[in-house]
Amino acid sequence: MHTIEPYSRWSGQYDASKDERSPFFGKKYNYNLYADTIYNYYIDPAWDYIGSETLYIKILYTDYTVGYTIIELLGEWNDAIHNDIMHFKRNIIDHMTREGILHYVLIGEQVFNFHGSDDCYYEEWFDDVEDGWIAAIGFRDFIYEEWKKFNIDYYLVGGAGLEIPDWRIFAPKVLFQKIDAEIRRRIGF
Repeated sequence: MHTIEPYSRWSGQYDASKDERSPFFGKKYNYNLYADTIYNYYIDPAWDYIGSETLYIKILYTDYTVGYTIIELLGEWNDAIHNDIMHFKRNIIDHMTREGILHYVLIGEQVFNFHGSDDCYYEEWFDDVEDGWIAAIGFRDFIYEEWKKFNIDYYLVGGAGLEIPDWRIFAPKVLFQKIDAEIRRRIGF
């Protein structure tokens, strides 16, 4: 786990620790000290703690003018035991929504498992971004299937058309535009 680093190509364009509107503004990173763990496995110090024992994130890019953010996730998304969605919603998403973010791109290539509970926080998040959306790309198929079991797929848009395995080749704005166009196509805009 310690070798899995968040995507860093866009770090010259955006750094959440230097963004005064970010929930991680002012955070100092010690890249020589591996202190955070998921199930006793050390993780790269670039990942950000959200209050969960099993799920960490990295805000890769945020554009307040357009109102979108791209967030990469690492670990196990466990709502059943650790209520990860509560931590994510209260500690990160609520802050960003207050700052005008209505479009969320969640990248889940490094999410290894999902354990669901109820859908209350997802519903609340969905209601908060009434004129926006929450897109999920790169999650494993079995995670999408688990979301369906708990009706979370009603609130998060993912799957066919949004699977962009080469998302890293795009600039953040282009990636957002591709996802936005697909979501608009799905809902008939």
